[in-house]
Amino acid sequence: MNLTEKEKMLNQMLYKADRDPTLCRERDYAKDLCLEYNQIRPSDHDAQHRLMRELLGKTGQHFTITAPFWCDYGYNIEIGENFYANHNTVMLDCARICFGDNVFIAPNCGFHTAGHPIDYERRNQGLEYGHSITVGDNVWIGAAVQVLPGVSIGSNVVIGSGSIVVKDIPDNCVALGNPCRVLREITDADKLTSWNRFE
Repeated sequence: MNLTEKEKMLNQMLYKADRDPTLCRERDYAKDLCLEYNQIRPSDHDAQHRLMRELLGKTGQHFTITAPFWCDYGYNIEIGENFYANHNTVMLDCARICFGDNVFIAPNCGFHTAGHPIDYERRNQGLEYGHSITVGDNVWIGAAVQVLPGVSIGSNVVIGSGSIVVKDIPDNCVALGNPCRVLREITDADKLTSWNRFE
């Protein structure tokens, strides 16, 4: 069975992203919408919501995405209720990126489903792949966090600033570092304080 490059991409197979007319056209369309979004007045929330609903695959009723925001396709991104993304969020969404409800993302974070072969000969052929990223409910992702292909972050999680998330993170924990690792569980004691520097 001969699959198109887009079908290969959506099935998380190796595909050629930069030489396929359909994918090039779709990326250009998404980047045009991102550019338009990033130039909307910050006070014009209705225009922001209209354009973001045109760009993204699925949104909740209430969400805030602070410009600038960039993505590759848009239609592979789903955000839940009360989603908040601060400045300079980047989503390379050649595969699905799905966020649950009540997700807070600090500035300068990236969600990268795209990757390239380790073998240089295949990489030089223009081949790449995408593996989905999933983020659960009630997640706070600190500043400058980078989430890499295929990662699943559970619910009720805090990811510390500057972390590089390369493996799955379970529910109910604080995780941080490069590579990102679980530091500790979140417990009822955390309800007693607003700031404890993860100690």
